[in-house]
Amino acid sequence: MPKVFLSPSTQEWNPYVTEGNEELVMNRLADAMEPYLRASGIAYVRNDPQRNVGGAIADSNAGWFDVHLALHSNAAPQQFAGRLRGVDFYYSPYSYESERLATILSNNMKDLYPIADKVTPRPTTSLGEVTQTRAVAVLAEIGYHDNVQDEAWLRSNTDAIAKNLVLSLTDYFGIPFIEPAPTRAGTVVTDGSNLNLRSYPSMYGTIIGVIPNGAKVFVDGQSGQWLVVRYEGKNGYVSSDFVNISG
Repeated sequence: MPKVFLSPSTQEWNPYVTEGNEELVMNRLADAMEPYLRASGIAYVRNDPQRNVGGAIADSNAGWFDVHLALHSNAAPQQFAGRLRGVDFYYSPYSYESERLATILSNNMKDLYPIADKVTPRPTTSLGEVTQTRAVAVLAEIGYHDNVQDEAWLRSNTDAIAKNLVLSLTDYFGIPFIEPAPTRAGTVVTDGSNLNLRSYPSMYGTIIGVIPNGAKVFVDGQSGQWLVVRYEGKNGYVSSDFVNISG
């Protein structure tokens, strides 16, 4: 199953127009993304808010991630302060996959942001979280925090933005988007054989692990007759016919 390094801003010195700052608001957005990520079977690791950008890059590169997604909000140059609006998704021009992900993120965000033609994928050769990460990387600048309308949009649509971003990740990975539900406990019940843990909700999905009869699992979501489960650090799909859910 896919694994994402989620890197909300650590820039607490960037104030918003009314209250709060970039680090605070982007971490709230990352918090809102977590239930959608779990339900859709996407494993994730968050950056350490006590470390800077260099630390986030180092931590991302120390693991094995399919995507590095940095979450930021923008601020206009001084001469345009408070007058600019828009959402930008920065990608590496040297990576087809980075551009593909940025394009998907942009296309989906156009459905949510009030000025669709101001949602744009943009190439960058200078942003380290895009150019220096081993994983496919995109840095999102989600609105201008020095603009009253953008700040209001961000604050009033945190959950919708989180859902939109995770929907784009599922589109990129080619897996179903699943609405979150409370995590439940489950017990594998077979004829005594192991239960296959798969990368996709289909009998044709790659087997990425096996779960023994009687094992306890966490159930984070459901797509048709397939459950999204966590077992011993792995996320994947199993047939609902072989899991008894408690609660």
